[in-house]
Amino acid sequence: MSAGMAYEAMNNAGAMQSRLIVILNDNDMSIAPPVGAMSAYLARLASGRTYRKLRETAKQLARNLPKFFYDKAKKTEEFSRGFWTGGTLFEELGFYYVGPIDGHNLDHLLPILRNVRDSETGPILVHVVTQKGKGYAPAEAATDKYHGVVKFDPVTVEQAKTPANAPSYTGVFAQSLIKEARKDNRIVAITAAMPSGTGLDKFAREFPARTFDVGIAEQHAVTFAAGLATEGYKPFCAIYSTFLQRAYDQVVHDVALQKLPVRFALDRAGLVGADGATHAGAFDVAYLSCLPEMVVMAAADEAELTHMVATAAAYDQGPIAFRFPRGEGTGVELPDFGQILPIGKGRVVREGTSVALLSFGTRLAECLMAADALARHGISCTVADARFAKPLDEELLLRLARHHQALITVEEGSAGGFGSQVLHALARQGALDKGLVIRTLTLPDIYQDHDKPERMYVEAGLDAAGITRAVEAAMASSGGSVPKRA
Repeated sequence: MSAGMAYEAMNNAGAMQSRLIVILNDNDMSIAPPVGAMSAYLARLASGRTYRKLRETAKQLARNLPKFFYDKAKKTEEFSRGFWTGGTLFEELGFYYVGPIDGHNLDHLLPILRNVRDSETGPILVHVVTQKGKGYAPAEAATDKYHGVVKFDPVTVEQAKTPANAPSYTGVFAQSLIKEARKDNRIVAITAAMPSGTGLDKFAREFPARTFDVGIAEQHAVTFAAGLATEGYKPFCAIYSTFLQRAYDQVVHDVALQKLPVRFALDRAGLVGADGATHAGAFDVAYLSCLPEMVVMAAADEAELTHMVATAAAYDQGPIAFRFPRGEGTGVELPDFGQILPIGKGRVVREGTSVALLSFGTRLAECLMAADALARHGISCTVADARFAKPLDEELLLRLARHHQALITVEEGSAGGFGSQVLHALARQGALDKGLVIRTLTLPDIYQDHDKPERMYVEAGLDAAGITRAVEAAMASSGGSVPKRA
């Protein structure tokens, strides 16, 4: 209900007088708690056919009064019920409000649902108050109410988590941002109801006055960040890649068009396993890289993420985004402080002669393993980390294209993203006119089913074995020599 679309829909339904029943499941008592049996009785009475018929009869009579008295009578009835129920806001949107109701008391709830079901008019909003995790003591006691958990034993409550060998990317982001904020009091952090998911709960503990949770309202989060940027603040807008899609219009018109230095920290970039397609960050590179004035980065490991947080903090020329996946890092040594990266410059991690593997994001480790496998079969690979999808390091790109038989791009995103930017740049430079073999490895053009992320990347062909096969197929199709395996 904190997102604008809910009110747009209610405004539309109220104007149409649709026979629509909306059940507002309020599991955090954000509007008002139930007030016991009297509240349930009044709600049941107000939702009943007798009361509604009397109310309609009174309205018909009141319409014969002068307009001033009619308006006053109408408001008196609405506000008198609002005194008991708090429903005036919904009444103003054209809904008949019933509630709040204790959603765990079926003796109260069911008669009300029957009443509104049998109503011949609408729209009606039933405000039901519930407790998240109700009935399972561990969930009731947990801060997150067991909102998202892995497999666990319901008796011992032990979760089947694999011991972490490295810090999570989200944790590294949070600690890096805290370090930057200690040096610069203009840095502020914004989240859309996901402080723990984005790591900003840690930031909030140290900088409560510089942390803003706007609720499930990504559009407002982005425009709010834009407003702060106009006043000289350095806003970091931490939103899951897939949730930023909700605020795309604001990213375009309120941030990019104005060249405002909003920093977008895109968590859950790439595949997310059990969270499924709704949370998989497949599209952000494509939908951000097409925007003028936007800088787009992807961290290859947790050390690179530290550098990208520092780079974003220092960048004031316009909007900048950096993406990182769910889960733990690769275990590389973390720097004490991030270094500011030169904008639009990649790096070569390994030199080779035959094939260039150009990685964007955390598939770099898989590219290095693929290069090892290919070397054992006589194919020498250069491995490079692009760091930036926009602006591209065209100098590095052209060098890879000119000095290798094949160029393979690898990314944890959809078609239309990094690989497309590379193809466009090479075409503009004429580098595709001279027989270069090029392949772009992306996520498949489907919504992948839930699974462990490593299995999903195998399915996508973005693991070391999949990259190896893509290189061998590219070399074979071009007439290049691919030694046969024993």
